[in-house]
Amino acid sequence: MARFRGPKSKVARRFNEPIFGPSKALKNKPYGPGQHGRSRRRKQSEYAVQLMEKQKAKYTYGVLERQFSNLFDKASRQKGITGTNLLNLLEARLDNTIYRLGISPTRRGARQLVLHKHVTVNGEIVNIPSYSLKVGDKVAVRERSKSLEIVTNSLASYASRRTAWLEWNSEKLEGTFTRTPGREEIPENIQEQLIVELYSK
Repeated sequence: MARFRGPKSKVARRFNEPIFGPSKALKNKPYGPGQHGRSRRRKQSEYAVQLMEKQKAKYTYGVLERQFSNLFDKASRQKGITGTNLLNLLEARLDNTIYRLGISPTRRGARQLVLHKHVTVNGEIVNIPSYSLKVGDKVAVRERSKSLEIVTNSLASYASRRTAWLEWNSEKLEGTFTRTPGREEIPENIQEQLIVELYSK
């Protein structure tokens, strides 16, 4: 399956945000990558700002261009605010939910867990990271995978940071997608209206 395989630190420095998790490179070099990273002060055009916001959302959720475009089309056909619908669709992805539940410390790690068949949805193994969850779906760690070191370590460090729209059963290592989150509950620093404006041109 296709995914971004480039340098994470350079991408994080481009947006000046730790979109792949804590980054030493971002802390040590809080400016854009490349030889002109320190001196680039040129004012960006409206299109450039909108494009950057779309790119940031793509990298944050680990979605490629065609997938993102398809999600936007789906969001625009739904009732409600298109930008919020888009974020809700991204949040409902299986790999993102694994990350939100604390089963994996990163979305990339969550994607690997799904691809390697360590995760079940409603009791059935699902190995598609982009699988879209519905309200009421139960996401769990497969029985034989519950002792994986990456899972136990991640859950231990994540215990105090639960997500409002997901219920977690620590005994069964199972989470439930209870509802669609409100925009104010999604912590990502994404200005979705800029993405809507970009696709509306």
